[in-house]
Amino acid sequence: MTPTHSFTPAVPVLTYQRIVEQVESAILSGEIPVGTQLSSERDLMVQFGVSRPTVREALRVLQSMGLIEPKPGTRGGPVVLAPTPETLERSFRAMLGTASLGLAELVQFRIVLDGSASELAAVLHTEDQLERMRQAVTRMREAAEGADGAQASDAEFADADLAFHRTVWEASGNQVLQLSGQAVAGALRALVQRDLERGSGESAVRLDSARIDSGLFEAIERRDSAEAGRIARNAIADRFSSMLTEEERRALAAITAG
Repeated sequence: MTPTHSFTPAVPVLTYQRIVEQVESAILSGEIPVGTQLSSERDLMVQFGVSRPTVREALRVLQSMGLIEPKPGTRGGPVVLAPTPETLERSFRAMLGTASLGLAELVQFRIVLDGSASELAAVLHTEDQLERMRQAVTRMREAAEGADGAQASDAEFADADLAFHRTVWEASGNQVLQLSGQAVAGALRALVQRDLERGSGESAVRLDSARIDSGLFEAIERRDSAEAGRIARNAIADRFSSMLTEEERRALAAITAG
């Protein structure tokens, strides 16, 4: 009988990877709470029955994953960290770099995130958050209008743009949206910057972004959640559509419709 499936050779798993898997599982399940200090290297050697270099390699990997950080000057081991946007951002960027995650998928995810966060922000924002959004939009507009291609203007605009969207995510009142939104935006930021640096029309791109975010701010200010969501979703779709295929653009249209 002809085989219907082909298998790849079995690859042995290194000992330190087994340690990483166990510690990661315990952290993600909450068995080891955030802020907990792990056992010392010596104690971990005894618990896992391995050498010090093996324990150190496992801890190095866990630190690179953003799950722990060293605690110099203490008798215990590293401390378990809370999830951060930077942790997720590194994962998204790594996945983009290895082609295990497509740009279209990441853009679709941000459309969903930004649309939902903007709708919630329109309903739940505080006066302080609204004022911070207003200031960020003003800074964006000033940087865009006064820009002549200088790097300082680029940095000022990018900082103001990020401050605006961070406040929108915060105003959603949803920590998952806030965490994921910042992570996805960070992963996509390099692509946006590359697009701006192509030369022609970079001031026009900044001015258009400032105009769109001004419209989003006004919708949030008047608590028009439907309009805020629509503006946010369309802004992301328009920003990245030129980087996508025709089929991928049709998919974007499906999630921005209505």
